[in-house]
Amino acid sequence: MQVKLRDPNVIMKLSRLGSFHQSKLSFLRSFLEEFKDWEYKKNLFDLDKEGFGIAIYSFKKKDRVYSLICFANKINNNERSDRVIATKWDAAFTLYDGVPSKLDIERLKNEVPKQEVGRLSYKELTLSRANKSLRVFDYVVENLSNGTQPDLNLLSQVGYLYRTTAVYGSGKFGLADRFRIKNREEINGPFRLEMMLVYLVRQFTFDQVNHIAKSKNPKHAVKLDPKICKSLGIGNSTGLGMAPFIVNHPTLLNNWILCREKALKKIREIRKVEKNKINLFTNSLKNSVRNITSWITKSEYQLKKIKFLLSDVKKTINYLETKFSFDIEYPFNEIYLWLEKETCDECIEYIVSMMMEPFDEIVKPLVSEMSSEEERYFNIPTDRTIEDLRNIIEKRYPNIIEIDFDKKENIKNFWFISKNKEEPRYSDRFKEQGSELEQPLAIARDIKKLYEKLIVSKNSLTIDKFLSRYSNLRHVVRRAFIIEKFPYSEIQDNTIAENVVPIDMLRLKLSFFGALKFDPRSDKWLRICMFQGAPLPEGLKNYDQQWVYNP
Repeated sequence: MQVKLRDPNVIMKLSRLGSFHQSKLSFLRSFLEEFKDWEYKKNLFDLDKEGFGIAIYSFKKKDRVYSLICFANKINNNERSDRVIATKWDAAFTLYDGVPSKLDIERLKNEVPKQEVGRLSYKELTLSRANKSLRVFDYVVENLSNGTQPDLNLLSQVGYLYRTTAVYGSGKFGLADRFRIKNREEINGPFRLEMMLVYLVRQFTFDQVNHIAKSKNPKHAVKLDPKICKSLGIGNSTGLGMAPFIVNHPTLLNNWILCREKALKKIREIRKVEKNKINLFTNSLKNSVRNITSWITKSEYQLKKIKFLLSDVKKTINYLETKFSFDIEYPFNEIYLWLEKETCDECIEYIVSMMMEPFDEIVKPLVSEMSSEEERYFNIPTDRTIEDLRNIIEKRYPNIIEIDFDKKENIKNFWFISKNKEEPRYSDRFKEQGSELEQPLAIARDIKKLYEKLIVSKNSLTIDKFLSRYSNLRHVVRRAFIIEKFPYSEIQDNTIAENVVPIDMLRLKLSFFGALKFDPRSDKWLRICMFQGAPLPEGLKNYDQQWVYNP
C-alpha cells in the first residue's frame, strides 16, 4: 500500500504547526543518541561557598573534545531579567572546541558574561546565559542543607532550577561559523551543539545546588536525589526573535517537516507490526497522560488546548483498547485515519510524534536529512517563464492568493527590528508608528502582490525581463521557485493578519528542538522546559529512549 505525504496546504497552516510536539526526530533527542557513548567528565569545579565561580564539563571521543565553560556570577535580584535587554545573568556559558587553556579561561571570563557585548573567537562554538528560578532554587538549597529532599510536587510546578534566555551559535559575536564544523560526523544534525550546551548546563545546576547546600551545612547537607534531578530540566524563555527564523530558512524548514512526514508515511505503510513495537507505542501513549496532567500554565489559550488534548488522548486509548485490533493490515494507517476524523489537531500531532517511538529503523536515517545547504537553492532561474511561475503559485499557494489584502484585518500587523537590541518585534500597523521599517516577513501579502502582476503579464515573458520591471518582488519570486522543489518550505498563512497567533511559530521551532510543556506568557512569548525526564550524564550509555513518556 502506498500512502501519500500529507498535503502541505493543510499541514503548513499555523494552527497545525502550532500543535506540533517533540519526537524522536527532535534535536535534543538525536543529540542524546549521538553522544551516549562519549566520555563525560567534570573537569573543573571552582565555586566559592555561595556558588560563584567557574566550572568546566566535557564530552570526549578519541581526539575530539567539547568543553562547556560555566561562569556563575553574583547579581542583585533587581538585576535579574529574562528580557533580551538584560545585561546581567546568574550564569553565562560557552561551548569550547577542545580543551581550554588557562589563558583561554581568563579571556573568556572577561567576555562570556558580557554576552552580546563581549567578543568570542572561532574556538567558541555556542554562547548562552541563564537565570535561577526564584521560585525553587533557594528552596532546594535550603532543604538540601538541612538534610532533606525538596518536595517533588512543588518542583514539578516549575520543572527546572535555571532557565536560559538565549542560546547563540553559527558565527554570532565572533563564534565559529558553521562552515568550520559542519562536516563533523557527530554534529550532522541541526542545533546539536546548542543541545549539548543546554544538557551540560542542566548538570551544572544540580552540582551548584549541591555545592551551596554542602557549604552552608557541611555536616548535615545531602545531595539532590538523582531521581529528582532526572525529573528536572532546563527552562527557557523565548520571544519573537525565534519567529523570523522559520520564514528566513525555507529549505531548512522544509527538511524538518518533510522528515517528519516521511516517517509518518513509512509507519502508515507497515503492513504488520510486531508485538513488542505495538506494546512500546501503547505504553508510551498511556504513560504520556501523566505528562499532560502535569502540564502547568496560566494561559487560557494553552489551557484550552491541553483540555482538548487530554480528552482526545483518553478517547484514543479507549478506542485502541475496546474497538481496535492491531492484527489488521496497516494498523497505523487505520489509527491515523481515525485520528483525523475523531480528534483535534493537537492530539493528531501528539500521537504522530508517538508513532515514531518504536521505529528506530525509520527515524534514525532521517535525522541526517534535517540540515540544508541553503545557499545553493537561492539562485533564481531567470530563463523560466511567467507561465511557469504563475502555475507554481496557483499550485503551492492556493489559499494565499484568495486573501483580500485590501481589508484592514489582513494587514493589521507588521514585523520590524528593534533599534536597541536588533531583535524582531511585532506591532499593530494602525496603532503604532514605524511601519515604514517593516521587514520582508509578510510572505503571503507579497506572494499575492506577485500573483497580481503575473496574471496581467505575458505568459512567455522570461523571469529576468519581469524582474527588471519589478525588482521589489525578487524575494518572493525566489521563494516561489524554492517551494516548487520544497513543498513544506512555506507557512501557508498570513503572518500579519489580525487573528495570527505568533507563538504558533515559536512552538513549531521549539517542538523540533524537543521542548516540553509550552507555557505562553502572552501571544508573543512563552516558557518551555527542555530535557525534563532525560537521563543524567552518568546514565547515558544505557538510557531508556522513551524517557519522555516514562514519568
